[in-house]
Amino acid sequence: MKITLKVWRQKDSKSKGEFKTYEHSHVSPDMSFLEMLDVLNTELIKKKEEPISFDHDCREGICGMCSLYINGHPHGPLQTTTCQLHMRSFSDGETITIEPWRAKAFPVIKDLVVDRSAFDRIQQAGGYVNVNTGGVPDGNAIPIPKMIADEAFDAATCIGCGACVAACKNASAMLFVGAKVSQFALLPQGKVEAKQRVEKMVAQMDAEGFGACTNTYACEAECPKGIKITNIARMNREYLGAMLTSYKVEVGGGE
Repeated sequence: MKITLKVWRQKDSKSKGEFKTYEHSHVSPDMSFLEMLDVLNTELIKKKEEPISFDHDCREGICGMCSLYINGHPHGPLQTTTCQLHMRSFSDGETITIEPWRAKAFPVIKDLVVDRSAFDRIQQAGGYVNVNTGGVPDGNAIPIPKMIADEAFDAATCIGCGACVAACKNASAMLFVGAKVSQFALLPQGKVEAKQRVEKMVAQMDAEGFGACTNTYACEAECPKGIKITNIARMNREYLGAMLTSYKVEVGGGE
């Protein structure tokens, strides 16, 4: 295969970026997208040119590091991670445009690499799950209906790649935050700090500069793990309940 790549190149967060065009020959249809970039970088290094910087780690679709915006879609034309996208998804002679995530809360570090530490700070704001100390309880001591357990597990599969933010016209992180809230809100072990957790996580999300959700469903359509938008509705319910309860406590205390 022969392809043309239009790649966003940016020296650092303070420099002005631009697209640069690369003609890439001898691309195997069986290459993953990241392997294709590896081969291109090898060629650039041989030519004494600066290789393209991009994030990657496990290359197994479970870490969420490979955050590339390809031909107008997060992770490319398929609902999968970039590392699991193969070149057979493109046509011989096709022009492929590669960009970093575009969001105020995800500033560009270099080329295609963005700073997604905002997600880490949102999770840290949520804190931990408290458990009673003492003897280890039996695994079946706390009965959890299978449907609830499955929903919690589905929410927990979020890998924090940021595709939801990149897909959203408002750069909203509500699908990510909704998933992280839901995985604890659904289980009895997460009930102790439930109110404080959702309040702090939503507050941190807003502080990071993410946009609001306007229910276009673009996040769900592009999420490589199929996280459902129902998690946003659950987060909103949890948040509203927490705020109403907090208000009642404040009024009661004042009286």
